[in-house]
Amino acid sequence: MSKFGVSPEKEKALKERMDALKVFEKDLKETFIHAPGPGGQKVNKSASCVRLVHLPSGISVKCGINRSQSLNRFIARRILLDRIEGWLMGTVKEKATQGEKIRRQKERRARRARNKKGRESRCTLPSLE
Repeated sequence: MSKFGVSPEKEKALKERMDALKVFEKDLKETFIHAPGPGGQKVNKSASCVRLVHLPSGISVKCGINRSQSLNRFIARRILLDRIEGWLMGTVKEKATQGEKIRRQKERRARRARNKKGRESRCTLPSLE
């Protein structure tokens, strides 16, 4: 019986990746919460959203993509492994600086747009005196 409701090959690949990154099940704290977003009455009644915390690193992941709790558990582990791998390789800082750069660009564009609008609205008509 599959632990996560996925094919045995995918489950085996996840296990191998966890072993390669030295992430153990005992190091994970898993909690279940109500999922946000669409899904109707089923989502409101069941705690299908999964929150995983890797205790040694403090990295936390929340996954409520599917209505199935077991599938969300699998996806949350994959996302957590991606983040841990990025943290170990040092790519997290690069992504953060790139995100900061994009945020500054958007801020600059918004400021320019506001200034442009402001100039157009401040046009005054010449007086007829």
